[in-house]
Amino acid sequence: MKHSSAFKPAWWLNNPHLQTIFPALFRRVPALKLRRQRLFTPDEDFLDLDFCGESDGPLVILLHGLTGSSASGYIRGLQFALLQQGFCSVALNFRGCSGTPNHTARCYHSGETADLDFVYRYLRDSYPHTDIAAVGFSLGGNVLLKWLGEHGKQIDLFAAAAVSVPLLLDKCATRLDLGLSILYRNRLLAELKAYLQNKRRHLLRIQRYQEAEKLAALGDISAISSFWEYDEQVVAKLYGFNSAADYYQRSSARQFLKAIQIPTLLVQAADDPFMTPAVLPAAAELSDFIQMEITHGGGHVGFISGHYPFRPRYWLDSRITAFLSTHYRPNDDLIPKV
Repeated sequence: MKHSSAFKPAWWLNNPHLQTIFPALFRRVPALKLRRQRLFTPDEDFLDLDFCGESDGPLVILLHGLTGSSASGYIRGLQFALLQQGFCSVALNFRGCSGTPNHTARCYHSGETADLDFVYRYLRDSYPHTDIAAVGFSLGGNVLLKWLGEHGKQIDLFAAAAVSVPLLLDKCATRLDLGLSILYRNRLLAELKAYLQNKRRHLLRIQRYQEAEKLAALGDISAISSFWEYDEQVVAKLYGFNSAADYYQRSSARQFLKAIQIPTLLVQAADDPFMTPAVLPAAAELSDFIQMEITHGGGHVGFISGHYPFRPRYWLDSRITAFLSTHYRPNDDLIPKV
């Protein structure tokens, strides 16, 4: 079901690009005490998790966006907000995003749900009495919604939230070729190219030659200038899709929304410079468990309010924690500490 939102953008950031760029440049979050844990995957690789909180409260899995990490401001800010409400959290770094290149050619993409499923099942086995929720931003939101739809009632979460989700990947890839959105596209592509180059050098250093060759086989990526080109040359080849269009069709989360069986908050800004209104689903496409809020402003993972310049309020922190708190029903059993 669709709801109107109480969010009002700050008058001094009343522009989608300002909303998007300001937190990336200026957001500051208090220092957090984090505990890193490395999980080794069945394919001889690893995933790094950053835990926050030592209370007996519920545990929230956090998923970052494209070229982000657990150190992204929106992740750390939400971890701090959750901690104030008695929630623990664990931020999943997608492969190669934790500051250390991973050990295989495998990367991450908008439809890659296997690693999230692996982490979820590890946490569920490790903390069987702990209530768990999940929150995803942008690419991480697409991964989360797709995973929820794939598994339906098999997932034991008390709630989920997804923000600024590229629900139709083809339309979002095309949108990033237009207007000022080209600036975001160019920066993201530069970061992705550097990510792949660093990974290949790392694989050669640790003598994982077969894995390094998989990246070399992608060819020269330096001339790639759009996400259509990147996903055709890199993602489709690495993951066995027929083409970028095939990847977009199979990985877009919008087609999975109807199957979601977990109380889920979906927050999208109508002025998001990464997408168009055509990306937003109709009410008939949502399951009864989804509450979709479309704001008039907010940009991409921005949603900054506040009356006074340079005294921002990050509305997502309060909205997400309020939604999770509403749906949290504590277990009576003893909950082990995380």
